[in-house]
Amino acid sequence: MKKVVCKVEYDTANAELVAKFVSGEMGDPAGYEESLYKTADGKFFIYVNGGAESIYKKEDIKRIAAGKVDEWRAERGI
Repeated sequence: MKKVVCKVEYDTANAELVAKFVSGEMGDPAGYEESLYKTADGKFFIYVNGGAESIYKKEDIKRIAAGKVDEWRAERGI
């Protein structure tokens, strides 16, 4: 997926997958996933997607500051 956020293009196909968090099972309407990516120039972003009853009802890309990555991982036990 590609998305421009604050004039920066983030693309899951051209970034390194660093970590992934999954809540729920495949097909669970409340289930979702969050995938942390790092771009070639060191920027981080999170790809999110989920079921119809989840906190992420559609796929999206959210940027995350490098200084918040450890906190994000700790909150998810990764």
